[in-house]
Amino acid sequence: MKIIMLIDMDYFFAACEELRHPELREKPVVVGADPKGGKGRGVVSTCNYLARRYGIHSAMPISMAYRLKPDAVFLPVDYEYYEEMSRKVMQRVKEFATRFEQVSVDEAFIDVSGKVDGYDSALSYAKELKESVTKSYGLPCSVGVSTNRVLAKMACEAGKPDGIMLVKEEDGAKFLAKMPVGKLYGVGKKTGEKLQGMGYKSIGDLARANPVNLVSEFGSYGAEIYRSANGKGDDSVVENYEVKSIGRERTFQEDTSDRDEIRRQIISICKEIKTEIEKQGFSFKTITLKIRYPDFTEQLRGKSLGHYSNDISQVEDVAIRLFERYVEHGERIRKIGVRISSLSKKGGQMRMSDFAN
Repeated sequence: MKIIMLIDMDYFFAACEELRHPELREKPVVVGADPKGGKGRGVVSTCNYLARRYGIHSAMPISMAYRLKPDAVFLPVDYEYYEEMSRKVMQRVKEFATRFEQVSVDEAFIDVSGKVDGYDSALSYAKELKESVTKSYGLPCSVGVSTNRVLAKMACEAGKPDGIMLVKEEDGAKFLAKMPVGKLYGVGKKTGEKLQGMGYKSIGDLARANPVNLVSEFGSYGAEIYRSANGKGDDSVVENYEVKSIGRERTFQEDTSDRDEIRRQIISICKEIKTEIEKQGFSFKTITLKIRYPDFTEQLRGKSLGHYSNDISQVEDVAIRLFERYVEHGERIRKIGVRISSLSKKGGQMRMSDFAN
């Protein structure tokens, strides 16, 4: 029998902050942009469950979060600390897996088919894994257990916070049936709205749909949606997950057309990226500049170097050139971001300074 688990670290950024500041455990904690007394820009990255009781949630404008709970503890995002904790936790999770696939900084699918011999055994194994992570690192996590990725993910979500849920394959469709269609794993906001517009309110409605209609509307993705709604899904776990990109962003306190300030922020972002690629030993090939305007429209402009490099000055040069080329004088900017991708650990183009020692 195939057994897949999804391990998801609960409210990860905020939980990490509670770990190093235990006095925060009984307080609502919000990690994200500076609220600036309710006038701040940017969004909530995550928050603990005490903060969620006041209606705060991730991706919410930080100003709204402040209005909902002005006496909450608001903390800046500390990517370096969270990524270090992620590496430790994921290494422990990997020890329990036959196959391991990290899908985000705080989530991983594992295939444990070679470690268990049935549902009861799988549930005991999930408890052992959860206990190991919590005792070793002091961080809460939830675990979903089933026979495919869809059901493992949905079970994990249903088991939150800090829980374990097992959904047997034969119970999958019934388990999903009453959930809103937008909650189905793999269905994004726009697709969810479109499905509701077609008359599918619950996942059960979708499971009873004529798959021909879904394929007609969404192509091959429609067939995948139908299978997922019926509790069927991919049972593969792809090993050797690699970070696909590294990036950082800055939201300006006020929309700005100050080109010198924008350049300074690009350079500051690149310094943060430099720290990360040196720590992880990456070289890169592609550089992308993200620009968000006051009306929230965005444009992405990228350039491939044609070779791998570990020279951060190239990132600065390319990002600034892209900015100069695509942002006209006088245009106001809400947010700027830089991202490197096409990563490799095989070594990069050497810099002259590398020969100076």
